[in-house]
Amino acid sequence: MAKSKSNNQEEKKQQKAAAPVKNPTTGTGDSAQKAKISNGATSEKQDTKEVSLNQLDLRFRDEIAGHPGGENIRRCFACGTCAAGCPVTEVDSEYNCRRIIRQILFGMREEVLSSPLIWMCLVCYRCYVRCPQKVNFTDIMRVLRYLAVKEKRFSPETFEWINDLDRFSQVMRHDMVKGFFDKKKVSLEELQSRIEKVIKEAMTQ
Repeated sequence: MAKSKSNNQEEKKQQKAAAPVKNPTTGTGDSAQKAKISNGATSEKQDTKEVSLNQLDLRFRDEIAGHPGGENIRRCFACGTCAAGCPVTEVDSEYNCRRIIRQILFGMREEVLSSPLIWMCLVCYRCYVRCPQKVNFTDIMRVLRYLAVKEKRFSPETFEWINDLDRFSQVMRHDMVKGFFDKKKVSLEELQSRIEKVIKEAMTQ
């Protein structure tokens, strides 16, 4: 009986020694230096991506926090209020404010700064107004765009084109709303012509 008990204790020690080392950041096995990071999707089935830890830049969030507007980024607790009220997310489920914040906090610098999604933001400040932690996501997006251009991931002309596009969409909305209340017919051909012109200019850049 004593011998059997001794064998059990020895087996437990061996199992414990063979167990993967826990990473203090992710809480998962770190034997392969990898971690599964949730993308913060609002759907019930969340996507996960396996990321190599040596590809993460844990100073990224500190860099963002060092810019005006990014000071409160560490306060985010992923409640999803920003994504729930975002007008861009309403039409494009791939764009998710919470996901981008989580990627920053995890240090996924390469993925964030090289993504076209950082140019989708309308800079309407709706997310900032609703955020219970006052994380200024809108200004954080401005910082991300600045860094992306600074590191030559996108051309400087991208700023100008996005600004022109935002103004164009506002003018289009204004004219259509005004025409509706003034009982004036909005010419579909005219709208189509204006839209085609903007698309053509965008394609030539």
